[in-house]
Amino acid sequence: MPGFTAPLGRLKPLGLCSAFFMLGLMLTVGCTNPAVYIKTTTESAAVAATTDSDLSAINLGFSAWPGWFPWQVAQDEGIFQAKGAPVDLKWFDGYLESISTLTAGQIDANSQTLGDTVSSVAGGAEQVVVLVNDNSTGNDKVIVRDGIGAIADLKGKKVAAEEGTVDHFLLLLGLQKAGLTAEDIQFGALETGKAAAAFVAGQVDAVAVFAPFTTQALKLPESKELFSSKDFPGAISDHLVVTRQAIDEKPEQIQALVDAWFATLDFIKTNQARAYEIMAKRAGVSIDEYKDYADGTRLFTIEENLKAFQPGNDLTSLLYAADTMGQFLIDVGLTETKPNTTFLFDDRFVKAYAQRQANPA
Repeated sequence: MPGFTAPLGRLKPLGLCSAFFMLGLMLTVGCTNPAVYIKTTTESAAVAATTDSDLSAINLGFSAWPGWFPWQVAQDEGIFQAKGAPVDLKWFDGYLESISTLTAGQIDANSQTLGDTVSSVAGGAEQVVVLVNDNSTGNDKVIVRDGIGAIADLKGKKVAAEEGTVDHFLLLLGLQKAGLTAEDIQFGALETGKAAAAFVAGQVDAVAVFAPFTTQALKLPESKELFSSKDFPGAISDHLVVTRQAIDEKPEQIQALVDAWFATLDFIKTNQARAYEIMAKRAGVSIDEYKDYADGTRLFTIEENLKAFQPGNDLTSLLYAADTMGQFLIDVGLTETKPNTTFLFDDRFVKAYAQRQANPA
């Protein structure tokens, strides 16, 4: 697609997984333990959200991340239908495919990170963030071998991460906090699964990965978490993102979709066992394993949503975070100019929901 830059994906980014260490680090697919991949099917999940209106359906994409599995709950428990939200829910085995499908305008909405959205906008896509699903609060980690006790100890060490991803971004934030730069480490650009495998094989000293690859990396004896997204609030945020065309043509459906999201969060609170059963099944993991992942993801309340859309001077403000992400894209060479994020955020839908909650009819 002309002008489309490589996204800051949670899974394989286009054209980046062939970059290896200059020292000759060579890995094969067989090095990666397939058990740690979230198992999915390729079937679309179309919700029977029939309503009395003639509103056209919202085509909503989502993929494997704890903050997005509540969409499956909304479908299975009939919440879309209850809220009058006509939704065609589409599951993507590959996160990148969901991003490219939204960028191509083949779906109306997608669940994706702020970094990926800024990257898409840098490539010319007209996309709008209308809802904060969650913040990563520990599911993205920098994991190190025994003997590394502080971020400063990474100087001169081999560190693997998927270039241009949110975990690469997290790594750079940690280095900056310790007064280091990317030039102070031997960086190896590897696809996330291969990066984790390289770490377990003892071929790198540290790795930046997200769940479930964190589980794989921690299988190296004496390995440990050095820092995580929990230490950088707001650094990795996940969102409901819609096309500008959908905003213009389907505002009622988007409002109903936002309403359904918050109704789903209410359901999860009061029916946790059932909700975890649904989400673990969609993830292809046991309920106990899913709970471990869910603990590292903070689902945003309506109050937290309203606050996130406000201006601020740290990463908890979406406006500030988007500007920071734009500079990151330049720094890692994924774009030459900072993307225009002036029209990236639209909080009218969360505001409308909040107003109705405060003043019920």
